[in-house]
Amino acid sequence: MQAKHFDFYQLLRNRIQTWVQTGKGSKYRWADYILAVPDLFHLLVKLTLDPAIPSTYKARLGLGVAYFISPIDLIPEALLGPIGYLDDLAVAAYILHSIINETDPELVRKHWAGERDVLELVQHIIGSADDMIGSRVIDKIKTMLRK
Repeated sequence: MQAKHFDFYQLLRNRIQTWVQTGKGSKYRWADYILAVPDLFHLLVKLTLDPAIPSTYKARLGLGVAYFISPIDLIPEALLGPIGYLDDLAVAAYILHSIINETDPELVRKHWAGERDVLELVQHIIGSADDMIGSRVIDKIKTMLRK
């Protein structure tokens, strides 16, 4: 899992950084959030493997990792490019939000590799999710995570 995780993480990071450096990506309203996608994926994987994370959250974390990797999702990257990661971003934010609110936030912070504060980032993503991807998609994500 570790080698596959690293390969996917690197591929994701390279794809997004290349897109943001283009004219279209650099001007995109949500580009700063999309830049956090690889770090959020990495965080989900690390938390899934952390024995300190209660098992009640492992299924949600696993679902988040699988959602990132799956070619089938609500906003397909294959058709839209990096903009298609906005739903993955929201899935990760809602999963992390539940863990942060129901456990010690330091469990999440200790695995965070990003530059911004992860707690603040998650709050900003959730606060902007309706504008980013629309309430219909958000409702589908919430329904999926409740199962």
